Amino acid sequence: MNQRDYNLGYITVITLVAALGGLLFGYDTAVISGAEKGLQAFFLQATDFKYTDMLHGVTAASALLGCVVGGAMSGIFANRIGRRDSLRVASILFFLSALGSFFPEFLFFEPGVPTSGLLYAFIGYRVIGGIGVGLASAIVPMYIAEIAPSSIRGTLVSCNQFAIIFGMLVVYFVNFLILGDHTNPVLLRNEANEIMRNASGLAMVDPASDPWTIARGWRYMFISEAYVAGIFAVLLFFVPRTPRYLTLIGNEAAALDVLTKVNGLQRAKEILADIIATSKEKTEKLFAYGSTVVVIGILLSVFQQAIGINAVLYYAPRIFESAGAEGGGMLQTVIMGIVNIIFTVVAIVTVDRFGRKPLLIIGSIGMAAGAFAVAICDSLGLKNIVPVLSIIIYAAFFMMSWGPICWVLISEIFPNTIRGKAVAIAVAFQWIFNYLVSSTFPALYAFSPMVSYGLYGVMCVLAALFVWRWVPETKGKTLEDMSKLWRKS
Repeated sequence: MNQRDYNLGYITVITLVAALGGLLFGYDTAVISGAEKGLQAFFLQATDFKYTDMLHGVTAASALLGCVVGGAMSGIFANRIGRRDSLRVASILFFLSALGSFFPEFLFFEPGVPTSGLLYAFIGYRVIGGIGVGLASAIVPMYIAEIAPSSIRGTLVSCNQFAIIFGMLVVYFVNFLILGDHTNPVLLRNEANEIMRNASGLAMVDPASDPWTIARGWRYMFISEAYVAGIFAVLLFFVPRTPRYLTLIGNEAAALDVLTKVNGLQRAKEILADIIATSKEKTEKLFAYGSTVVVIGILLSVFQQAIGINAVLYYAPRIFESAGAEGGGMLQTVIMGIVNIIFTVVAIVTVDRFGRKPLLIIGSIGMAAGAFAVAICDSLGLKNIVPVLSIIIYAAFFMMSWGPICWVLISEIFPNTIRGKAVAIAVAFQWIFNYLVSSTFPALYAFSPMVSYGLYGVMCVLAALFVWRWVPETKGKTLEDMSKLWRKS
């Protein structure tokens, strides 16, 4: 199929609307990077409980608990109400989470007074947003994959990763603008790197720290997401349901109509015939095609997180500051976001030309080099440009490989009849490991940056070996070809 065989304009509009779910995915998960220092200083002033580094890690990563739930439930939502309407649910959850995270005191707590109850409320609102992220993370690439022609499916699904990274860049920049002339709080620590406390048990904040950041700054960062969530909810009323889902619920006329708008009538009839054939040839039991395809999908998700990227993305300003960057690390975080965008574009323009496997293997090797370089810099006490550049290289290679390509493979590798369930399981594992990596990172990094990045480097090497040995190449294959691929295995 060449470019004139499908309606590129129509497909592009649909992809852009769906990709807003990816943008919100990136926005919601990365907003914590700018807000976490002010948030930590706020709750450290609580008198009814002790807010430790470990508890802060759990709080900062709390949205990921919701992501696990949303990812696990995505298959149920996708099959019961469809891919598009599931995204509508996600948009509502994003909006509610933004409002609640901005003002968790709503109705039940005294404004501006940190307590354990308020912490639980804040975590609850972040979990709600996480459920939206979990739904979007599974369903956006599924939606795009089920609309897109096979010849450009990898490119279009990769646009979702571009949207995720663009969402992260946007929120990095928004956080930077919100912070403005204000500064992040500086916590006083002793020689054992423990937060110092006064006689009343309250954490000691450097007197030069800006109280505005502790009281308000982090709140404004969270509420900024509500605007994008509202736009996403409105635009979802103007896109169709996917032809694969319409066929599965017996609405073949509507499926043909969508396929015709995308591919033209003649090609639409051929695709619909293939969809009908594969939707009826087997039951929808998860292991109808054996366990191998499901295990590979799960391991793709596990390795995407075990290589440690989200520990960097969520705590970027803190990491850059620790590495010797000037200005609190916010500017370097924005620069990293721009580099991430550029390398995501590299993946978009090469995924359907070079294939999925080569990009994953190259990316794994590049990430390993960056991670080991950071570990070596820490062991030698090197600061400033070398470790900062190594971190950016580590992130950049992720963006041209595991970032977009993992989502492409998860959206396309499973046969039609088990896609909803299998994607849900794979995405749930992804968020479980995302939470494990992100919640343990503050304590692990405080123990030893060398150990943490050395561990991530080892996982990158293992990821390259896994892809080389086990992952099939899916470039150019239709979604219906997946049934034939795994039936032969």
